[in-house]
Amino acid sequence: MRFAAHLRRPELAVETILFAGSLLLASLANLVFWRAALAGRPAADPATLRYVAATFVLLAAAHFFVLGLVATRHTVRPLLALAIVASAALGYYMQRYGVVFDASMVRNVLRTDYREARDLLTLDLAGWLLAGALVAAALWLVRPRRRPLGHALALRAAALIAALAVGAAALLANFQDLASQMRNDRKLRFAIAPANFAWSLGVVLAGDLREAAGPREPLEPVSRAANAAGRRPLLLVLVIGETTRAANFSLGGYARETNPELAKLDLVYFPHARACGTSTEVSVPCMLSPFGRADYDESRIRRHESLPQLLARAGLRTLWLDNQSGCKGACEGLEFRDLRAATVPGICAGGYCHDEVLLEELKRVAQDAAGDTVVLLHTMGNHGPAYFRRYPSELKRFTPACERLELRDCSREEIVNAYDNAILATDRFLARTVRYLASLDGRFETALFYASDHGESLGEHGLYLHGLPYALAPREQIEVPMFWWLPPAAAKRLGVDLACLKRRAGAPASHDNLYHSVLGLLRVTTARYRPDRDLFLLCSSAR
Repeated sequence: MRFAAHLRRPELAVETILFAGSLLLASLANLVFWRAALAGRPAADPATLRYVAATFVLLAAAHFFVLGLVATRHTVRPLLALAIVASAALGYYMQRYGVVFDASMVRNVLRTDYREARDLLTLDLAGWLLAGALVAAALWLVRPRRRPLGHALALRAAALIAALAVGAAALLANFQDLASQMRNDRKLRFAIAPANFAWSLGVVLAGDLREAAGPREPLEPVSRAANAAGRRPLLLVLVIGETTRAANFSLGGYARETNPELAKLDLVYFPHARACGTSTEVSVPCMLSPFGRADYDESRIRRHESLPQLLARAGLRTLWLDNQSGCKGACEGLEFRDLRAATVPGICAGGYCHDEVLLEELKRVAQDAAGDTVVLLHTMGNHGPAYFRRYPSELKRFTPACERLELRDCSREEIVNAYDNAILATDRFLARTVRYLASLDGRFETALFYASDHGESLGEHGLYLHGLPYALAPREQIEVPMFWWLPPAAAKRLGVDLACLKRRAGAPASHDNLYHSVLGLLRVTTARYRPDRDLFLLCSSAR
C-alpha cells in the first residue's frame, strides 16, 4: 500500500495543466512559425528579444484562453493531447513541403481519400506523430484536481480574464512590429499550429453548413442549335490534367523535350494560361463553372450547375471517366466511371493505374456512342510527391530520378527528372488519345481540350507540391499547360478558323475560358454564356 501510494500521480489544477500545455504549444509545437517569424532578425538585437518575448506570451495566452473556454477536468488532457499530436502532423507538412493550412487546404484534407493521400503517409510523418504522442502521453502522469463547481467556475473565469489581459498587454507592447510582419508576410499567420487548422476547419464547416442550408441556383433555360444536315455526331473529349505546370511543358518553351509526341500534332497551344486555383478541390469545380477565377465565389460555384450538367440538359450524352479523386461535385447526376481500381495488364499495377486506362475506357464509350457525346477524362497526371509512380519504366528518360516519397531526401535535379518523366507519360497519353480520335473521322466530328487543374512547386522558394492560397501562390502553381485539338475538317464544319485561333492563342487565357468556349463551340445558348470569354468567338465563321 505504501509503495502504491508513493506511485500515486500528483494532482494539479486544470488551469495549471492548461498553462503548461499552452507554453508547450507556443514553443515546441510552433517551431515552423518561429523559424519563419525570426528569419532575418539579428539574434542578439534587443528588438528581437522583445519581439520573441511578447509574441511568445501572446501565443501562450491565446492558446490558454481558447482551450480554457472548453476544457474541463475530464477533457483537458484529451484536448491538449489532440492539439499536440495535430501540431506535430501540421509541423511536418509545413516544414517538409511549405504547406499553408488555410481553408482551401483543409478542405483538400477533408475531401481526399486514401488512394490520393497514401503517398503523403511516410515513415518520417510517423516519427513526428510518435514524438507528439509521447509528449502528449506525459499528460497522464498527473491527475486534474477535483473542485466544487462554484469554486471551479470562479477560478476559471479569473484565469481567462488574466490570460486575456496578459495577451492584450503583450499584443500592445509588440503591436507595430507584429502587425507589420503579418501584413507583409500573409503566409505567416497560417503557420501558427494548431490554430491554423482549427480556424480553417471552422471556416470550412461554416461554409458547408451555409451551402447545405442554401438553395441550389435555379436552372436556367438552355437550348442548342440544330445540327447541320448530314453532319456526323460530335465526340468532344475534355481532359482535366493533374498537377502539371506550364513551366515544364516543352510546347511552351521548356528547354527539355517533354512533349515529343504532342509536338508532332497540329495543336492550338495557349502558352499564357492560368489556373482557377492551386488545388483540385478548387480548380475542378471552378473551371467547369461560368464564374471562374474572375468572379470566384466558392459557395455559388458549388450551388450552380456545372458545364457537364448543363451539356447533359442540352441533350448531349455526358460522361465522366476518372483516374483521380472524383469530380468534386461537378458530375453529380451524370454517368461516372471510377477507373482507379481497374486491372488492365500493362497499365495498372500495385494499386495504381497510368492514365492510359482512361483511353481504354474512352474506346469502349466510342464503340457504343451514337449521338453527340462529351467525355471528361480526369487524369492522375503528375500528382505528387510520388512522381516516379506516374510513368512506366520505358519513359524513365531523365535520370537520376527521385524515387522517394520524401522529396527533401532527393536533390532538386532528381525531383525535376522524375517530374519531367511523368510529363512524358502525360504527353504520350494525350498524343495517343488525339490519334485515336483522329481515327474515328469516318464516324464522328472529334475535338479535344486539355488543361491541367493547377501547377506544382518543385523546391522553388523552399516550396513543394501545391495548394498555397491563390494570392500567395507562386507562378509555378498557377500557370498551366492548355491546348485545343481540332482536325481541320471538323474545325471547318464547326465554323472555327484555325489560323485565327492560333493567332489568338498568344494572348492570355485561363480556366475561365473553358465553360464559355465549349458552349460557343457546341452552339449551346444559356444566360450564363459570356462571349468575351469564348476563345472561338472571334475566330468563328458561323456566328
